[in-house]
Amino acid sequence: MTVLLVNPACLDPRVTDGDALLVPMGLFYIAALLNENRIPTQVVNLAVEENPLDHLRSRVIAERPRIVGFSVLNANRFSAMEGAKVVKDVDPEILVVFGGPCATFLCDHLFSLCPELDYVVKGEGEITFLELAEHLQRDEKHPAAMVQGLAHRGGLGKIVHTPERRPIEDLDSLPIPGRYFDFQHVSLSRGCPGHCTFCGSPRFWPGARVRFHSPEWFVAQLSLLEKRGINHFFVSDDTFTMDKTRVIKVCRIIIEQELPITWVAISRVDFIDSEILLWMRRAGCTQISFGVESGSADIRKRLGKPMDRERIVKAFALTVSYGIMPRAYFIYGSPGETDKTIRESLDLIMEIRPLSAIFYLLVLFPGTHLYQRLVDQGRLSDQLWSRKIEDLPWFEMDPDLDFDRVKTFGHALRKGFYSNLSDFAAGIELVDEKSLYPLHADFLSRLALTFSHGEYAQNPWVKKPMDTAQLLFERALGYHPDHRAFLGLAMLFQKLRQFDSAIATATAGLRHFKSSRDLNICMAVSLMNLGRFQDALGFLEPFKDNPEVKVYVDACIGRI
Repeated sequence: MTVLLVNPACLDPRVTDGDALLVPMGLFYIAALLNENRIPTQVVNLAVEENPLDHLRSRVIAERPRIVGFSVLNANRFSAMEGAKVVKDVDPEILVVFGGPCATFLCDHLFSLCPELDYVVKGEGEITFLELAEHLQRDEKHPAAMVQGLAHRGGLGKIVHTPERRPIEDLDSLPIPGRYFDFQHVSLSRGCPGHCTFCGSPRFWPGARVRFHSPEWFVAQLSLLEKRGINHFFVSDDTFTMDKTRVIKVCRIIIEQELPITWVAISRVDFIDSEILLWMRRAGCTQISFGVESGSADIRKRLGKPMDRERIVKAFALTVSYGIMPRAYFIYGSPGETDKTIRESLDLIMEIRPLSAIFYLLVLFPGTHLYQRLVDQGRLSDQLWSRKIEDLPWFEMDPDLDFDRVKTFGHALRKGFYSNLSDFAAGIELVDEKSLYPLHADFLSRLALTFSHGEYAQNPWVKKPMDTAQLLFERALGYHPDHRAFLGLAMLFQKLRQFDSAIATATAGLRHFKSSRDLNICMAVSLMNLGRFQDALGFLEPFKDNPEVKVYVDACIGRI
């Protein structure tokens, strides 16, 4: 028996939301467990395909699976249902299974919309999916009744729900997905201690209890993936730093094993202190995202984030002081949002001085407290999701808000952040800890590149990005001879056509990194722009067999 696990495409095309193109971690966990139990399983990512349904059809024809499982979010539920039709069109005997948040929260509704749907795996899916597959493998006629955590069709069109499955107590009992698949999103825990009213996590992981992998299991996964060529990770825990002792143990193992990795994480401002930040930075953490949500204390309370303003400010200052980029999540268009609350958010932005920020329009999903409150009031029903929409913006249910006003809120927040970003970067204060000097240089040079050649270089609201980049590169080199800082500064001078300065910077860098191909190319290009082709050739000769370098070599020879 073969199984295909599918990540469907979202309803709306994605331009900037890269996360929407990624396979959810849960599919890799399920696939790894099935493979360990001798049920061959492959993961299919339709989100990256130009013609998703055609691709699915060809895979089903080629693999002839017994089961096709779809990971269903609100945004991709229609693609999942269309995919189910494709599967049944190829072979009506293939069983179609839905799982994931949308399938869990809209279970009966999806059965009513999708006649091709056979089973729904509710909540945590590994053991439920494995037991279902094993029963089917033994050709048992009524496997659904024997498997906890399932929903299926019963007699007279009734949807039957089997008993709820208890959460997996020992997450380390699951096989490491990195043995079978390549991916960058990893997690140490399942669940969240928070009660955000806009988030479905509390209901998807019920009981307000967080379960953890051991530090050893978690780092073993990182190590396996690093050996497969992956060296940057997105730690996707809702609150990664909740268990301080466990996180520090993770960091210690990464350092002891000298894993050459970098990673980013998500946390809360009330789970951060100097000790954990020091260990995280030393272990490769480069960014922590915090859900600030709003500058209004009243709105934070309505959203389930009643954090003290002072704690928010302290967390951002502390994070950046250890050379970790603090990223802020803000939500706008919330219940009670006004021009005044937006000004409060702008004031908080000026106080916390984030170096990255994401601004989200508040939208409603099944499984969240805000959505359920409207359902309980009789203002919404699950029938809403028969419409071809990915989500429901809060403002559509709020008589005090409308699209134009909410759009203005978002514009004000983004402009306020980006137009002050150069000042935030210029005012960075780092802890004076000599052991961190190389990491401070790394941090400053990474940030500088976003101003010289990255996102911030292209944003019209960012003031004097090249001046900011130069300042950051030079500050980086004041801490440590950082390769990225030498190269970035030399490239910046090239971009400004200040070739003598670029040559001086590259010369200084080559004293420390003589064999750096990039620095040698940078030097050669600057010399070529000054007509010094013979000199340039000397820096290119050691790398002349490289196709990229050969172009420059040929250009020099042609001009000598």
